[in-house]
Amino acid sequence: MTSEEDPAPERRSPAPARRAGDHGRYGRLSRERVLATALELVDREGLSALSMRRTGAELGVEAMALYRYAAGKEALLDGLVEALYTELEERLAASPEAPDWRAELHRIAARTHRVALAHPHVVPLLATRMLAVPLARRPLPVLRDHERILALLDRAGLDGDAAVTAFRAVTGWVLGYVLGDLRAMVDNPEEPDPAFRLGLHRMPARELPRLRAAAPALARPGGPEGLAAGLDALLDALLARPADGS
Repeated sequence: MTSEEDPAPERRSPAPARRAGDHGRYGRLSRERVLATALELVDREGLSALSMRRTGAELGVEAMALYRYAAGKEALLDGLVEALYTELEERLAASPEAPDWRAELHRIAARTHRVALAHPHVVPLLATRMLAVPLARRPLPVLRDHERILALLDRAGLDGDAAVTAFRAVTGWVLGYVLGDLRAMVDNPEEPDPAFRLGLHRMPARELPRLRAAAPALARPGGPEGLAAGLDALLDALLARPADGS
């Protein structure tokens, strides 16, 4: 998701801000270019750097030029979620579908994990925007992902309430695992001593003995192996449930 290269950049000083109706620095605007630029900005500088004005400056236009493609910052945030799920679709399309439903769920989970690691600053939006945006108003690539997973669960023989339970469990596990793999754990990156690096001295030993003991392991990313193991355990439990859910 990189901006187009200017085939023949001019050797001159930057032009003043353009009118809202003009082309951007690299040609005509499009929704895809606006979202790609916003994603590059957040990847580089974090979510706090995102604004309509800053995104417009990256494209060489005034902020008003962006309102045709995003109604405001909230829409731009939803657009970042859309961009991640679009990238997920592209990664899935780049390799053949797995032969059975379970292997395909693993493939989707693994690709989701890779996309998240490529855009760690955007990952919190996968949770916060889902809380803020009703199902029907979510970006189409997000809805297609939901549909894709429900179709696989249908192939597994789950329907009705059982499929809904499995959908919530699978999507919740993948998102939760990704957030856990990316959460901040290190207190002082410059500290060579592992205990001080993790800030264990800040945690009361008598009150939190198990958490202190587990902290070094928790600080290590679980990686795709942990994601796959948890997904298998979850699917085994879901398929073992009686049909009435009791």
